[in-house]
Amino acid sequence: MKIKLFMTGLIGLVSVAAFAQKGELNNAKEKYDSYAVERGNKITKVQGVKDLADAKTSIDKASVNEKTAMLPLTYALKGAIYAAEVSEDSVPANKAANFVIASDALRKAKSLDSTKQENKTMIHDSYLSLASYKFEMGRTAFQDKKYEEAYKSFDFYRQIAPDDTLALYVTGLSAANAAASNPKYYSIAIDSYGKLLNTNYSNNATIYYDLSSLYLATKDTTNALKVVGDGVAKYPSNNNLRRREIEIGLMSGKLDILIAKIQSAIAADPKNKTLYYYMGLTYSQTAESYTAQQKKTKVPADKAALEQKKLDAYHLAAEQYKKALEIDPEYFEANLNLGYVLLNPAIDEYNAANQLPSSKQKEYEAAIAKSKADFESARPYLEKAVALMPKSYDALNNLKTYYLGTQNTTKANEIQKQIDALGGK
Repeated sequence: MKIKLFMTGLIGLVSVAAFAQKGELNNAKEKYDSYAVERGNKITKVQGVKDLADAKTSIDKASVNEKTAMLPLTYALKGAIYAAEVSEDSVPANKAANFVIASDALRKAKSLDSTKQENKTMIHDSYLSLASYKFEMGRTAFQDKKYEEAYKSFDFYRQIAPDDTLALYVTGLSAANAAASNPKYYSIAIDSYGKLLNTNYSNNATIYYDLSSLYLATKDTTNALKVVGDGVAKYPSNNNLRRREIEIGLMSGKLDILIAKIQSAIAADPKNKTLYYYMGLTYSQTAESYTAQQKKTKVPADKAALEQKKLDAYHLAAEQYKKALEIDPEYFEANLNLGYVLLNPAIDEYNAANQLPSSKQKEYEAAIAKSKADFESARPYLEKAVALMPKSYDALNNLKTYYLGTQNTTKANEIQKQIDALGGK
C-alpha cells in the first residue's frame, strides 16, 4: 500500500509540474494579449509594459521546459514578446539582442506551424514589428550615407512586405547609392526598380528615369532606351523622360527610331504643341552632338561637313519650334529654344568673320552682315522668352549674347545687371 501511495503521489507531482509549465505558457499568452491591448492607450501603457515583462518571464520558462519548448505557440509567443521588447526598449544594444532572439523564434515558429498555421497572424504581426525597427535602422544608415547597411536593413523590411511599394523603393534607392562604391548593387537596384514599375507606385515616372540611369551606369544603352521609351509611352507629357529618351537615342545612335516615334505621336495628336517641341529638341541635341564631334576633328573637310550637318539640324529644330509656337505663341520653352537655335549659327558666323585676315575685307563685311541678319531673326524669340520669364537665367543670357553679337554693349550690360540680381542660376 505504501508503494501504491508513493506511486500515486509521484504521478501527482509530475502532473502538477507539467501543469505548471503549461501555466507559464498560458500566462505568457494572457499577459502578452493584455499588453497588446494596453500599449495603445496612454493611461494603460505603464501597465502594458509591466505585463510585457511578466510575459517575457513566463515565456523564458516555457521555452526551456521539455513539455512546452517545442510547441509552435511557444516559439510564436516568444517571437511576438521579444519583437515587442524591440519596440519598447530604448537601449540600442538591447534592441539588437532582442531582435535576434525574436527573429530566430519567429523563423522556428513559422517552420513548426507551416501545416496548421494556427499562429499565422501572430507571426505575421510580429514580423511587421521587426520590419518597422529595421526600416528605422535603414533610414538612419541612409542619412549617414552608409548605403550598404541601409540596403540590408531595408531589404529585411522588403522581405516581410514584398508588395509594399515603399519597401521596393527604399531598397532600390539604397542599392543604387551603394553601387557607386560596390557595383554588385546595380543589379539589385535594377531588380527593385523593375518590380516597382509593375505596381501602382505614385512616382513611377521618376522610377523610369532612374532605372534608365542605372542601365546607363552599366553601359546597357539598349535597356536604358527601352525602359525610358516605356516611360514616355506611359507618361507622354513628362519632360524629363522625353529629354532622357532623346539623350539616350543620340548616345545609342537610334535617332531615326526616336524621330519616327515622335512623328507617329504627332500624327495621332497633331495639335499637341509639346510633341513639336520634343521633335525640335531632338534636332537641337543632334546639332549639339555635331559640335562635340567638330572639336575632336582635325581634318578641315570633315569639320566643314559637320558644320553643314549642324546647320541643317538647327534648321530642322527651328521648324519644329515654330510649329509649337503656331499652336501656343506663349510657350516659353519653344520661344527660348527657337531663339537659341537661330542665335547659335549667328554666333558661329560672327566668330568666323573675325578670324578672316585683313586682306579679305569684302568677305568679312559680307559675313558680318549675314551674322547680323541671323542675330535679328533670333531677337523676337529671345525677347519673348524674357518677357514670359523675366527671371530665367537662360533667357536673359541668350538675350545678352544677342546684344553682344550686335555690338550693343549698353544693352548687354543692362541684361548682365538683371542676371547678377538673380544671385546665380
